[in-house]
Amino acid sequence: MNRRLGKASVKPEAPIYILESASIVGTKEGQGPLGLLFDQVGEDDMFGCNTWEEAESSLQKKAVGLALDKAGLKAEDISFLFAGDLLGQSIATSFGISSYQIPLFGVYGACSTCGESLALGAMSIAGGLADKVVCVTSSHFASAEKEFRFPLEYGNQRPLSATWTVTGSGAFVLGGEPSWIGKKARACITGITVGKIVDYGLKDSMNMGACMAPAAADTLAAHFEDFAVSPEEYDKIITGDLGKVGQKVLIDLLRDKGYDISGQHMDCGIEIFDGDTQDTHAGGSGCGCSAVTLSAYILRQLQKRNWKKVLFMPTGALLSKTSFNEGMSVPGIAHGLVLETVS
Repeated sequence: MNRRLGKASVKPEAPIYILESASIVGTKEGQGPLGLLFDQVGEDDMFGCNTWEEAESSLQKKAVGLALDKAGLKAEDISFLFAGDLLGQSIATSFGISSYQIPLFGVYGACSTCGESLALGAMSIAGGLADKVVCVTSSHFASAEKEFRFPLEYGNQRPLSATWTVTGSGAFVLGGEPSWIGKKARACITGITVGKIVDYGLKDSMNMGACMAPAAADTLAAHFEDFAVSPEEYDKIITGDLGKVGQKVLIDLLRDKGYDISGQHMDCGIEIFDGDTQDTHAGGSGCGCSAVTLSAYILRQLQKRNWKKVLFMPTGALLSKTSFNEGMSVPGIAHGLVLETVS
């Protein structure tokens, strides 16, 4: 039977399988180190739409459709859809995937939404409440800048601690069986650690990595304790979008807790852009950052058995333009999933 471990973790009775996935990104992401691995790269970041928000909605719609096509499934085969984005009231999601008419759970975990949606989807299958589910999230540089910072026309300068919101969407089809219609799953989920809100009182929205790192450290420490494992258990420990600043903070915080992850740690925000040739400063961020990196790169490494077991932990900063304008701090959250190769 499914087991609760410690205060924050869940171990399914049987693995939950990532049957297929899809990644669609913008032009800047396509020019980065992972550019050749994404399923689709847009010719321009409007994706044939009239507004940035419509463009982000189209990303989600296309990602879900592509993931279903790759899996040989239809919308009618899916029990639930878990989806979310960064925009107010998740409008990229509601306008993007309504045409599929799949029962929807709207999810908001800021940039940790990929981890949260996968965790909820996996638990619904593990509990026998769903056969197959789709998890999808997205972000768009221009719509996020408009929502949280400044319109692009303003031309403001960005500090070196700032990250660049990834334009992209990642969609994942989950199921309870390792193979179906002649296909083999890409990887499996064997453990989940649910994060809690951690707030160190930081207020710098241009340094998201430092704001989110304490939550990442808290979830990682809880995971190591709940599962009684050490960092060496994993080929990689992968955070979502801490960037270069947040990575250093995370490693230092965990050393204070007695854990050294410096040999295993990888951050999707650092991997997705080339820090030497692309002007992204501390790295990438956004809901789409960890989602497209998982689909295009991490799952590929697991399929090739270059890695056998990783801890995937998207990170999120729980602020809004209202909370920021009212002088509130930027709390963080992080959710972890144990991903393994399929035997």
